[in-house]
Amino acid sequence: MKAGMKYLGFSALAAAIAEKSDLAGGQNSSGGDADSNAALNQVGYLPSADKVATLRVPEGGTGTFNIFAEPSSGHEQKPVLSGSLGAPMVDEASGDRVALADFSRITMPGTYRFVTQVGTNQTIQGFSIGKDVYSYALRLSMRAFYGQRCGCAVDLGDGYAHPACHAAGAYHATSGRSGPAVNHGGWHDAGDYGRYVVNSGLSTGTLLWAWEIYPHAVRKLSLAIPESGGKIPDYLAEIRWNLEWMLSLQDDDGGVWHKQTSERFCAFVMPQQDKLTSYIIGTGESPYKSTCATADLAAVMAIAARCYGKYDSAFAARCLAAARRGWSWAVAHPDVTFANPSGIGTGGYGDRHCNDEILWASAELWRTTGDKEYEQAFLAGVDALPPETAIDAPGWGSLAPMAYWTYALAERKKQDALRERILKRTASAAQALIARRALSGYGNTLALTQYNWGSNSVAANQSLLLLMAHHFQASPQAFETALGNLHYLLGRNCFGVSWVTQVGANPFQHPHHRPSAADGIVAPWPGMLSGGPNARPGDQVAHTLPKAPPMRMWIDDQRAYSMNEIAINWNAPLVFLLAAANS
Repeated sequence: MKAGMKYLGFSALAAAIAEKSDLAGGQNSSGGDADSNAALNQVGYLPSADKVATLRVPEGGTGTFNIFAEPSSGHEQKPVLSGSLGAPMVDEASGDRVALADFSRITMPGTYRFVTQVGTNQTIQGFSIGKDVYSYALRLSMRAFYGQRCGCAVDLGDGYAHPACHAAGAYHATSGRSGPAVNHGGWHDAGDYGRYVVNSGLSTGTLLWAWEIYPHAVRKLSLAIPESGGKIPDYLAEIRWNLEWMLSLQDDDGGVWHKQTSERFCAFVMPQQDKLTSYIIGTGESPYKSTCATADLAAVMAIAARCYGKYDSAFAARCLAAARRGWSWAVAHPDVTFANPSGIGTGGYGDRHCNDEILWASAELWRTTGDKEYEQAFLAGVDALPPETAIDAPGWGSLAPMAYWTYALAERKKQDALRERILKRTASAAQALIARRALSGYGNTLALTQYNWGSNSVAANQSLLLLMAHHFQASPQAFETALGNLHYLLGRNCFGVSWVTQVGANPFQHPHHRPSAADGIVAPWPGMLSGGPNARPGDQVAHTLPKAPPMRMWIDDQRAYSMNEIAINWNAPLVFLLAAANS
């Protein structure tokens, strides 16, 4: 916006930005104009939290900012806060020359507009402050899992719906079985219609941890799902949909098949139009199940046994029995790794080392049962993965942090040197992220090398680490740094875009997500987190982008799956982070 442009008001401004973003084209590389918009959290801020906006400034440029309270009376208003931008700096991740506007002194709940002047350019952004400012984002990002359900009719409202899909399944030859298979439940993993136990493991475990650690934020969350109004709270009811599918992939001997997908990815059609056979796929040779998938299931079912007992004791007992059988199988078969067999072209989620998954399963079973067998197995695994080298932000292939935090959360011993080591290492890892954030012009914790496939989920999982550090020993700095990544995901980035669909004034529009592309509706399905910038492009569209600093390697194009796909393991830490912000 140029100097002298009339203030539009928040809703009009949002509409103007949306119109500018080329909703139909699918190829808007910026998702917004960072030259004319301050980069800030488009959803808002907690009253006592840090509030900082990032602006691009020219060489030698300076600027001022004013904050006005809404609603405006239409007459000349006095700002509630005025200030100058901070000293310019070069943000290495984006290559931008930026200056910061700190308006943290404003703590009164309400709606505001941020107005800044840099040279002849004026920018105006609306934002809110409130204790419940993130409640809608939490509901939408959790409800996105309902939108990913397989095997039942889905209706999110506003036309985001489809009838039951993938009604039939079969055992693939690689599973060691043949014939039809019961096909029920689970979440479509990402922009495709496959379901993968390994990725479900971390995703579901993270969501269940949010239930245990932030109960006030999620226990009364209304999701408007088919199970709403029943005995089980909506949050747990949605997670159970995926748990039931995971259980269905456990064989009688306790082992778990790796995934259920077609042999190749289908075209960009609605899920009910995908007529490819949904196969249960194994390793291709005896014992056909995989260690990582089996240990993942054991860990998640041990958590579920804790969470569901109050509401459905029979289901909780079933989960615990499955966890025990899975752990026994994994311990007996510790090195059965998975790679796509010949003829299978869907996601692999292959991992050459499953000791971290077994470690996590051992810890969760010990926390749930107190059985010494599981404790001894966990302690034996510590030698291979000591906390001093293993604690970092978790990922589907890096689950040792979850194992160690589980052990620390159990608090079964009054004097526990290992627990103290875990807490010390977690605090040290958090301090490294706090220091990194201080060097970022956009306030996130990503290292330059971490702008890779799913970098937004890396930021969200780094927030999970920071929140665990804060949980073990209260640290306002760690909590604020975790929120800094939320601000980055919701608009304080070099594109001035919210990377969560239908959240914020300028959300991205073209996820690599089949229903969003095939449903005939302009706006994408709501509540989904984009994978984000990827400095190592992995698809044809991404490879056409000119080389740029890592944060700038992103395009809002549904074909760019290495930059703009969605996935359940990206949404799960977002839900965890939003639950913390709502607690």
